Amino acid sequence: MNEQPQILPPQPYRQRTREEAFAPPEGARWWRVSARYKWHRRTVATAVALLAGPLGAFVVARTGGTPGALIWGVATVLAFVLAWLVAEQAYQAWGFLERGDDLVITSGVFQRRIVIVPYARMQFVDVTSGPLEQAFGLATVRLHTAAATTDASIPGLPVAVADQLRDRLAARGDEGAGL
Repeated sequence: MNEQPQILPPQPYRQRTREEAFAPPEGARWWRVSARYKWHRRTVATAVALLAGPLGAFVVARTGGTPGALIWGVATVLAFVLAWLVAEQAYQAWGFLERGDDLVITSGVFQRRIVIVPYARMQFVDVTSGPLEQAFGLATVRLHTAAATTDASIPGLPVAVADQLRDRLAARGDEGAGL
């Protein structure tokens, strides 16, 4: 007997707000990155402004004159202020949630993003901490899967939290792979 699959009628579509669309699943809450993450980003913005500002102004002054150097200086200050403000928004945008079968990561200031990585698809978990991150006591956890487009990372975690998360994810990945 050839049985046809039952097609369900479409459900009515309800427009959701941005907050609803990027909210954690019902009854859960996002685990947030460390507040030191925003200061890490602000330090990077300060370093770039202190290096690019005077150097760029010098080069522009030599090639385009004083008006060009002033415009460069104003643009550098505006970019620095924007980066300083975006650091706060970036800190608030990062979050993650460990569920039974997958890890959910949310991020993004100008372009919001939610990534769901099934534990069974993880190949390995990597923890890194560059010199500036080390100065702030932070690390980044990276999840690598067979599909490069689904690789995900969580920056700005305290080193101890990153190590614990790495161990939990590796154990769940082994369970999901049937090892």
